[in-house]
Amino acid sequence: MVNHIVLWNIKGDLSVQEKREAALTIKSKLQAVAQKVEGVISLEVVINEMESSNKDIALISKFESEKALEAYQVSPEHVEAGKYIKTVTEGRSCFDFCE
Repeated sequence: MVNHIVLWNIKGDLSVQEKREAALTIKSKLQAVAQKVEGVISLEVVINEMESSNKDIALISKFESEKALEAYQVSPEHVEAGKYIKTVTEGRSCFDFCE
């Protein structure tokens, strides 16, 4: 099993309302990808609500294998979601590991 964790900040020049809408759109787009790609065990998108964090949104996902993660990353749905995500985020961090 492969764990895939990605953290982002929403761009600082967006208003509070625009940041919230962007985070909700990211969540919706990524959850839709998970339903269309084989090999996804779980996928959760968490929007930060706490001042103690230094990231705004987290993707926490598990895949059956590295090949499943790779298939997810190149799927048309993920590529399309990624295009949007790049327009509203900055400071991406990613951590992948096997269990």
